[in-house]
Amino acid sequence: MSLPFRRAKPSALAILAVAVLMIVRLPALADGQFVDGIEDLPLMPELQSVPAASVDFDGLAGRIVVAFAEGKVAMEDVRAFYDATLPQLGWDRLEADRWARAGEELSLDAVAERGGLVVRFELVPR
Repeated sequence: MSLPFRRAKPSALAILAVAVLMIVRLPALADGQFVDGIEDLPLMPELQSVPAASVDFDGLAGRIVVAFAEGKVAMEDVRAFYDATLPQLGWDRLEADRWARAGEELSLDAVAERGGLVVRFELVPR
C-alpha cells in the first residue's frame, strides 16, 4: 500500500542549518552549566556547584534561591564574568555584586576558602 503523498527530501540548506545549530549548541550543552535553582543564570566555567548547600523556595511573593559554587578563582574574575554576562540576559546592575530583572534581585558574595572561593548567589523578589 502506498501513501497518497510523497515525502519531500530535505534540502542541502536545511541539513546544513540543522548541522550548524547542533554544532553551535552542543558545546553550550556540554560546558554550559547553570547556578543551582536559577535555570537561566550561567555558572562561571571555573566554578563547581555545591548542590547540598543550595536552597530553593517558591512563595506567593516570588522565588527565593540561595546557591553556592566553589572554585580556584579570584573574586575579581567572578565579578568580571558576571558583569559581562548578566546584562546580556536582561539584568540591570544596581551596584557592585547586585543586579535586578523582572521583579527579582540577584546578589553575589564570596568567602575565601582552601585557596579558592565559595561564591554565594542569592535571588529574591524585588
